Amino acid sequence: MREQTCCFTGHRKISSAEQAEIIDKLKNVIDDLCQRGIRYYGAGGAIGFDTLAAKAVLAMKEKYPGIKLILVFPCLDQTRRWNQRDIEVYERIKSCADKIVYTSQKYTTGCMHKRNRHLVDNSSVCVCYMNKASGGTAYTVRYAQEQGLKIINIA
Repeated sequence: MREQTCCFTGHRKISSAEQAEIIDKLKNVIDDLCQRGIRYYGAGGAIGFDTLAAKAVLAMKEKYPGIKLILVFPCLDQTRRWNQRDIEVYERIKSCADKIVYTSQKYTTGCMHKRNRHLVDNSSVCVCYMNKASGGTAYTVRYAQEQGLKIINIA
């Protein structure tokens, strides 16, 4: 299954002006990956790029009904500090997911890294939105490179 799986990683802060362009880029990449046999798409459920990636996968299900959205959450209480609008979007996406995985029960200092490693360890392709060389996204992309994943940066 790993050979047929793509994970996403990217920055949380994305301006609303950039979001439509990013979703279009994601749809184009997903279209190409589907044609290459990628069927499973793992997203981490965070605000920002993860949300855009999940929305793009769900939109592409019209063209490719066999693709699956797998949400990999770092903990059960991921949304504990989110605003109501972001929680509503999260819940809508969650209700459409084909599978949900929680890598930890409660928030801990390492739960985000654990989630990111789970995504990478179960994928052969990593689609990212990375425009800076530090932080969680850069760490995850470096880890994906070390694990031999094909990296597609749409930034």
